[in-house]
Amino acid sequence: MMNPTRTTCPYCGVGCGVTVEQDAAGAFKVRPDKEHPANLGRLCSKGTALAETLDHPQRLLYPEIHGQRVSWETATTTIASRFQQIIAEHGAEAVAFYVSGQLLTEDYYVANKLMKGFIGAGNIDTNSRLCMASAVAAYKRAFGEDLVPCSYEDLESAQLIVLVGSNAAWCHPVLYQRMVKAKKNNPALKVINIDPRRTQTSDLADVHLGLAPGTDAILFNGLLAWLAENGHTNHAFVSQSTAGMEQAVAMAKTTAPSVQAVAEQCGLPLADVERFFTLFGSTAQVVTVFSQGINQSSSGVDKGNALINCHLLTGRIGKPGMGPFSFTGQPNAMGGREVGGLANQLAAHLDIENPEHRALVQDFWQAPVMATGSGLKAVDLFQAIGTGKVKAVWVMGTNPVVSLPDSERVRAALAQCELVIVSDCVSHTDTLELAHIRLPALGWGERDGTVTNSDRTISRQPPFLPAPGEAKQDWEILTAVAHAMGFAAQFPYQAAHEIFREHAALSAYRNAGTRCFNIGAWQDLSAAEYDALPPTQWPLDAAGQGTVRLFADGKFFTASGKAQFIAVQARLPHAVRTPAFPFVLNTGRVRDHWHTLTRTGISPRLSAHVAEPYVEIHPCDARDQGLQNGGIARIHNGTQHILVKVKTSRDQQRGSLFVPMHWSGQFSSAAGVGCLIPAVVDPISGQPESKHAVVAIEPYQATWQGFLISRRKIASLTEYCTTIKVENAWRYEFASASPMTDWAAFARELLCQDDGGVNWTEYLDTARQTYRAARFTGEQLESCLFISAAGGVLPARDWLVGLFAHDALPAADRASLLAGKPAVAGEDKGRTVCACFNVGENTIRKAIAEQGLDSVESIGRCLNAGTNCGSCLPELQALLG
Repeated sequence: MMNPTRTTCPYCGVGCGVTVEQDAAGAFKVRPDKEHPANLGRLCSKGTALAETLDHPQRLLYPEIHGQRVSWETATTTIASRFQQIIAEHGAEAVAFYVSGQLLTEDYYVANKLMKGFIGAGNIDTNSRLCMASAVAAYKRAFGEDLVPCSYEDLESAQLIVLVGSNAAWCHPVLYQRMVKAKKNNPALKVINIDPRRTQTSDLADVHLGLAPGTDAILFNGLLAWLAENGHTNHAFVSQSTAGMEQAVAMAKTTAPSVQAVAEQCGLPLADVERFFTLFGSTAQVVTVFSQGINQSSSGVDKGNALINCHLLTGRIGKPGMGPFSFTGQPNAMGGREVGGLANQLAAHLDIENPEHRALVQDFWQAPVMATGSGLKAVDLFQAIGTGKVKAVWVMGTNPVVSLPDSERVRAALAQCELVIVSDCVSHTDTLELAHIRLPALGWGERDGTVTNSDRTISRQPPFLPAPGEAKQDWEILTAVAHAMGFAAQFPYQAAHEIFREHAALSAYRNAGTRCFNIGAWQDLSAAEYDALPPTQWPLDAAGQGTVRLFADGKFFTASGKAQFIAVQARLPHAVRTPAFPFVLNTGRVRDHWHTLTRTGISPRLSAHVAEPYVEIHPCDARDQGLQNGGIARIHNGTQHILVKVKTSRDQQRGSLFVPMHWSGQFSSAAGVGCLIPAVVDPISGQPESKHAVVAIEPYQATWQGFLISRRKIASLTEYCTTIKVENAWRYEFASASPMTDWAAFARELLCQDDGGVNWTEYLDTARQTYRAARFTGEQLESCLFISAAGGVLPARDWLVGLFAHDALPAADRASLLAGKPAVAGEDKGRTVCACFNVGENTIRKAIAEQGLDSVESIGRCLNAGTNCGSCLPELQALLG
């Protein structure tokens, strides 16, 4: 047995602490860390299931060039020589890195240093551009630096929490549970939820403002004007600590001249807007939480500043229970920002456009060259790859072919790029398929370093697993390439703590209090002190103590030392609905999955809650478009399309659609929603407008449908096909509009393509247009296939999946297999609601009806559902309703 390892979860920006233990049998257990300040013993369903994803079935284990295994020396010297050749012929701007909020800070630091100080270009950007860039720019405009002023503690001490564009119940579940507990402990706490969709988070709200998509800045301009007109200005704070108030209020009044005008423009009831404004004005302790619903917009920076303006006017910042609080998307998006991971930044919160800052960093690094300005931001970067301006790109720990807007153009750009290098821990992603050079990277549990969460808490992430195959940590790979390029002296790293010390030293270098980010007290840490580093919020004082919240002294990091109001001229989204494309498409996460499924997609438990990609649509819109709940829809923008299941919901606004962003080509044949998102970005932040595309929707007319359960993972079967991990097997749901003349031939080609000695049985009913087949190896069920004409009845999946738990299938089950009914009828638990305890919707409904359960607490006592991570509590409440 190993000693427990204290580390952090690798998923969202909450940065939950976890402890990992291994028992005598070698099995790992992951538990929440009760002492970590981010989660205080809570953990969501994804974190709870971390142990299930440690042994990935498709690890990338060895370096490859053009599909052939090579040594690390060959790989790194090839990269170095190709970079040098391209730089010599085309200049440093022809080389780029595209990195990830999944990297550790130490990885980020070395990548940024190599690109900006030794290759000499600004072309390093990150997938954090897709989630946090607008918040970064808004904070920087207002405060002079990329500074999140709040702490998670402020959620518990607030009297009003305003959630804007944040489905925290699913996207930041642990923080949502902290808010739930705070409201339970303090019934006076009010919650306002501002979101076009009524989401699971809305269950906590006293008021849900389902505003028209894209009108957030109008709402907050209206609030600013109302606060100024109704005596809620903190005159002492505004005069002593801010500048630009008059211009911001004047501009707000032009776009929001009255509460009535705000309500009309935002599509909201007047009474709800009045209640929101009154609550904000009359409550001293207000935290405004904002996330991707604000950031992922062509005017995301202005929206962020519009809400920050309201805190500046009222002086609600720098004290417990108040402030504008950005919930970060990825686990180390903030750590990447600290070391200059964005193309328009330098390390240590220095400004790449400032020649003095560039000289400071160049001197500290002893760099031979220095980027002379900002590099290409994510969307522009891949457009430059497509035009041939960028000849070589190194992608680290991310999957841009799925996650970027206009994703088919991204795929085409990489397909014709001269040199594509991908570092990843898995062997198959949509992006990795296009790589000339593939580099095996370490994953969570194997690598060593630090991360920074949404409230500036830096935490250690130490290894507890050995490196598989020849995989290396990203900083090790980058260091080897730097050595091969001739920069060994400036990249002397042998361990992660050496990089961290340099990062800390740079934060303090020539920093006489002009920069807030300062962890210089850690620049002389020993390896043992680094390993023992406690979770701490930056900036640090000279004694190494952290800072809970910022701006308590009313001083900011602008040139004047005053916070800046920003006059915001509210702009609506770029795309406009037309008769041909009458729907607004919104994208986001589901509760139990993460990004493009490379980790969560291999967990049966996490795949059970939302098994297939879907479109959420209002029932009346579904009726008008000829769509059926549970049917398949085709959504298109005139050039690209996706196929997803239909889910009707009155929580969805009419005229709007919602599609999750997780499904890639590895798990679906046609559900990558990025292909429908235009490459429209905020002009300041470069962040894409992922919440607002205009599309059309129509039924997909399948002629036949079916599902396959197989121990083998296979490729997609048809134009509609979803791959779902289940216990001991993979499940494939598929349908096709193409006629099938011979289902038996289709089945044999699919299932009987390898060795002899395969037991094969099948059943065909031409009258009922059904076909069933099963394949055995010895006495063990290897796969089973069920097909019917479109609209036909297919058997329940759960009991069939259960048959794959047997090494030898019992005779009774074997006899009933092709009948599609179990020999002994069992209860269908239905769709999984509680992933922690595997409790299904039908089980919950039955218990509510038969046992008179009337609260989520009573459901928990009866079924355990909702008693662990709490992520399912909104759904339990909905079932009670």
